[in-house]
Amino acid sequence: MSLQLYNTMSGRKERFEPLVANRVTMYVCGPTVYNLAHIGNARPVVVFDTLFRLLQTHFDEVIYARNITDVDDKIIAAARDGGRSIESVTSEFTAKYREDMAALNALPPTLEPHATHNIEAMIELTRTLVDKGHAYESQGHVLFAVESMADYGKLSRRSLEDMLAGARVEVADYKRHPGDFVLWKPAAAEEPGWESPWGRGRPGWHLECSAMIRAHLGETIDIHGGGRDLIFPHHENEIAQSRCAHGGDYVRYWMHNAYLDIDGEKMSKSLGNFRTVRDLLASYRGEVLRFALLSAHYRSPLNFSADLLEQAESTIGSLYSTLREVQDIALDVDVPLADEPFYRALNDDLNTPVAIAEIHALAKQLHKAPDAERPALKARMLAAGNLLGILQQDPQAWLQGGAGADAISADAIEALIAERRQAKLDRNYSRADEIRQELLEQGVVLEDSREGTQWRRES
Repeated sequence: MSLQLYNTMSGRKERFEPLVANRVTMYVCGPTVYNLAHIGNARPVVVFDTLFRLLQTHFDEVIYARNITDVDDKIIAAARDGGRSIESVTSEFTAKYREDMAALNALPPTLEPHATHNIEAMIELTRTLVDKGHAYESQGHVLFAVESMADYGKLSRRSLEDMLAGARVEVADYKRHPGDFVLWKPAAAEEPGWESPWGRGRPGWHLECSAMIRAHLGETIDIHGGGRDLIFPHHENEIAQSRCAHGGDYVRYWMHNAYLDIDGEKMSKSLGNFRTVRDLLASYRGEVLRFALLSAHYRSPLNFSADLLEQAESTIGSLYSTLREVQDIALDVDVPLADEPFYRALNDDLNTPVAIAEIHALAKQLHKAPDAERPALKARMLAAGNLLGILQQDPQAWLQGGAGADAISADAIEALIAERRQAKLDRNYSRADEIRQELLEQGVVLEDSREGTQWRRES
């Protein structure tokens, strides 16, 4: 079964074929580590983690790099404002970023290059661009000359005139053209900096990814991903740097996820709707956040709201309830993925909403299936969950976990269930009903069956 991916550069879905047979290289822009990651930052992580999982079903070797930007003006400002060292800020927020993304069931990338570990590669790339006439030094800065590239703007489909139309920012006097962008900038004595042919300084943001891609993945990679906000100027400038320095395609498939809104409005600190992943994890389990992020197609805008999260939590609870019914069934069944509707959906440009719908269909079949068919259905459901990074927990633990500090304890619930069982034996059905209602009011749902009574915490 072929994999179809939407290529931003061509503006259409294309059959994916790696440059080197059975080997895929993928790079996704990672965080600038000066603060906690917000839920918008998490969308590309979850999207491309899902693609990473899918690619591994097609190819023997998938090299997935996600960088850490650990030198930047925002980091310097955060350290200065907090009276801290640069290193303490970047190490703290790198660790917290990893923790938060792991809580979303995101697999670690194959490579995690840090900007500060690749300065020599950045200096070398800048030198090459200067030598080839695509960059120039001015007042201690080295800038890329956008007019030196004939098709600059091809990814974002903008001409130089379009890019400058309506611009109200003051153009630095050291630029030959207002659209020229910084490759290398001077660093003050109290700022992080490295010696270079142009004096002590540090790299521009766009330069970092181009240099790290070449250093760790090669001059041409298969897939480059990120949010739509990176198309211009970041990815456009990456293309300019890399192609002008080394030629070639640089990236064969460009992929971008759409924006995420909060309650119908663009997320911003000024609107007070800025939600970090860590804040959300205090109220919702990571798998709920992941499920919510996958509920819309990655190229479609997603309205992230409390209603969406409650719906995601309820849906996951329902799926885990189905899996609890077959928890004791051993898995010894192979799942031929090529035959699966959920797999076809994911191979159609990562169509996660359709894949989720197919999991619901499997759960519905599993409820009604005779015992002989249940092992295969369970295996298919878990195979789909594994590709989406969901349904990874023990069903019983999921259904009975996730309680807040003030919630009724598991021991107290079991004691009330035992009391209810005895009340039924004593024909005290009113007391049995009272216990059910009492637990329901505390967010605990009882499920009676021939095998006994099980319980779950209500979403």
